[in-house]
Amino acid sequence: MRQNIIIMSQSQRETEFVIFCIENTAARLGISGTQVYHELQRSNGISDFLYPSYTALHTQGKDYIVDEVIQYISIHNKDFVKTKGGAL
Repeated sequence: MRQNIIIMSQSQRETEFVIFCIENTAARLGISGTQVYHELQRSNGISDFLYPSYTALHTQGKDYIVDEVIQYISIHNKDFVKTKGGAL
């Protein structure tokens, strides 16, 4: 049986991680990934937090990562997480 092996670049791995962060944060908050994406974009969280934090965060568990994303959003918009039903 021949296996297709996909080799991802570092940039692709980081982008996949950012998507993982957004979608899992959305699931925790009970909202869409689009809403989390827009909130992170509004506060430059994708370019200033998620991509630069890849090396440290990608080795952590899902709950820890989502907690970090929620904390970042909360620092930049205290009302967002409260109005979306999330708890810190």
